[in-house]
Amino acid sequence: MAGTTHRFSIEALLDTSFSRAACTAVLVSAATVCASAEPSVYPTGTTIYDPARAYNSYVLFAGGDDVSRLVDLTGKVAREWKYTGQPVAFIDPALADGARGHIFVTLESVEGRGTDLTPGRVQTRVRKSVGEVDWDGKPVWSFGSAAPGGVARQHHDISRLPNGNTLLLANISYPLPGFAAPQVLDDVAYEVNPDGEIVWTWAASDHLDEIGFTADELKLIKGSKNPDYLHVNDLKPVGPNHWYDEGDTRFAPDNLIFDSRNGNFIAIIDRKTRKIVWTLGPHFPPVSEDGSTTSRKVPRPVDQISGQHDAQIIPKGLPGAGNLLVFDNQGEAGYPRASVTYTGGSRVLEIDPVSKQIVWQYTGASSGNPGWTFRSTHISNARRLPNGNTFIDEGQIGRFFQVTPEGDIVWEYLNPYPRRGKDAETGRPTLNYSVYRAQPVPYDWAPEGTPHAETAVAPPENAGFRLTSK
Repeated sequence: MAGTTHRFSIEALLDTSFSRAACTAVLVSAATVCASAEPSVYPTGTTIYDPARAYNSYVLFAGGDDVSRLVDLTGKVAREWKYTGQPVAFIDPALADGARGHIFVTLESVEGRGTDLTPGRVQTRVRKSVGEVDWDGKPVWSFGSAAPGGVARQHHDISRLPNGNTLLLANISYPLPGFAAPQVLDDVAYEVNPDGEIVWTWAASDHLDEIGFTADELKLIKGSKNPDYLHVNDLKPVGPNHWYDEGDTRFAPDNLIFDSRNGNFIAIIDRKTRKIVWTLGPHFPPVSEDGSTTSRKVPRPVDQISGQHDAQIIPKGLPGAGNLLVFDNQGEAGYPRASVTYTGGSRVLEIDPVSKQIVWQYTGASSGNPGWTFRSTHISNARRLPNGNTFIDEGQIGRFFQVTPEGDIVWEYLNPYPRRGKDAETGRPTLNYSVYRAQPVPYDWAPEGTPHAETAVAPPENAGFRLTSK
């Protein structure tokens, strides 16, 4: 959204399955009034922006129209690429020979042809090739032809490594002894060199006995009819950190951290031995018997996480460096299914990975609202920012925002680029504003001279905000 105060674009929401439209009235400096439960008309673009308190940057995300965009915090589009990705991800210029403005995208997709490609999936489209494109959208690196069957099948994560290779998460399908499903959709890690060749692999199914499942839980996993039995949804290098500097080799910078939504755990892979050397979950203390939200006091031991996304170690140089940051969806997950809070609010958790204590958290209540007003039971992510704020993508509704450590919302943006479709049963048009992952991007990542604005956007109080008839 362009940068004058109180300027909004209004879009009708036609898809009633779409989750509530982001509590758009969490004010920068006024009493909070929150629209509850799925309005059909609401502002899109930037709805809150306090440049003095926000970390000022770009944001990169792929819209529902399969276009990837770089926007500034006023909502102005600085760049577009006619590609999508899961995720579209920016590449540090230091890892791209100094080139600015390079991103990872999906280059080509194909339709699945039965269980050999995408078992158990409703949507069968898979990524045939993924790659790096430059600021102008020109492909400069790709991977796919060297993958099993000539199809990359990348999903959920991709990143450039310090050695110039690329780390990506992928699927591969095959029968596994003892599993009820004829074929499982296994999660695999590939390290791929600049020539697009796989030079290192890791498969989740080889390490199930290292995660901490009980015999009964393994029986549930192997007996599941869902081929996507773990559904790993992120994979990242641990990165430099003080734990390793202090002698804890589990946190070696080239080790890999990942999380499993369906398995309900987070783990670190030792890069050299391929063994899992650290875990959080799959066992957590349950929520209280009355189903109420767990305590907001910190520090405290980790409590019930469920269906989490985007687990990472906060990089050196950022507030909280060395701690684990994760989007705890509080969605359905686990073997057996975890007991989650009655109202289903999501959380962002910062966790000391050695003591396994929660040291900071964000819930809807952190901004003065009911806990369930912040809710995304799937997708979503969170990132720590240099000024101590936290960037959050409430992915289910396509809402991005920044919160201070105290929970004040100092920037908010609602995705104005929905996926338009048609209901298979009724033929009615549908809209889906969800965004799998969004990323804050520093100004100096883009080529010099790329425009950006920092004009404040102060929303009206919701209780007094009205649309006028023509």
